[in-house]
Amino acid sequence: MAISRAQMMKELLPGLNALFGLEYDTYENEHEDIYEMESSDRAFEEEVQLSGFGAAPVKSEGSAIAYDTAQEVFTARYNHETVALGYSITEEAVEDNLYDSLSARYTKALARAMASTKQTKAASPLNNGFGTFQSGDGVVLFSTSHPLVNGGTNSNRPQTLSDLNETSLEQAVIDIAAFTDQRGLKVAARPKRLIVPAANMFVATRVLESDRRAGTADNDVNALRTNGSIPDGWRVNHYITGDDDWFIITDVPNGMKGFNRTPLQTSMDGDFDTGNVRYKARERYSFGVSDPLGIYGSSGAA
Repeated sequence: MAISRAQMMKELLPGLNALFGLEYDTYENEHEDIYEMESSDRAFEEEVQLSGFGAAPVKSEGSAIAYDTAQEVFTARYNHETVALGYSITEEAVEDNLYDSLSARYTKALARAMASTKQTKAASPLNNGFGTFQSGDGVVLFSTSHPLVNGGTNSNRPQTLSDLNETSLEQAVIDIAAFTDQRGLKVAARPKRLIVPAANMFVATRVLESDRRAGTADNDVNALRTNGSIPDGWRVNHYITGDDDWFIITDVPNGMKGFNRTPLQTSMDGDFDTGNVRYKARERYSFGVSDPLGIYGSSGAA
């Protein structure tokens, strides 16, 4: 349905002092703190995890060397979504508007809607990673039992979900250092940055940026800061829905991934019969995870 003069009666009459409501700023590109972004020229992308080899055994003198096997473990698939939105304005509404260019004003609103949608979709794997969103290995993204080929498991969340504080963050750093590959060999994984919702940003500041231990009477140094345990510091993501949630992006390659299939495109056309002018915006992208060891998270104390 086209936007007509009936939806903008005040803009057709003299005496209006200001139009407002479409000029808000938008939190843009916060997904870049979470995802490695790549371009894509396919309908979907797949990434396959391979297992390496196990620990080398001792070879007895004169005996044959042992041979190991490797295999494909699981496949992470990224299905690109097409996200699009448009609006239409009648010819009369454009002609009779007294105050501004309707197309310029509403095109800004369209861009804002597209940007907000992208950030919401980018945060979805984190928001649903404790319940419904699964990684390629068939378990939820944040799990204490990511299965390994050797029969063991990896954990990328605390054994007991906990709020963000000095103790829980130190334990997370320890847990990340314990990551292993599919055959049980240690992975030299390290934290990169902490991602928190707006409700947790002051806690993150105190925990990571205080010279001394926060919230204690002790005069001990802040070990997290002294050791550079979270080298890239912390970032706020305003689209995380859980106020107590917190996440650590690690340096494990091919972890959280995003693909841009088609960049944001805008277009317009006019309808000959009605005179209405139509505007639309469209883009294609996907967000997901290849290796769940690329992120560690907690949804806060239950």
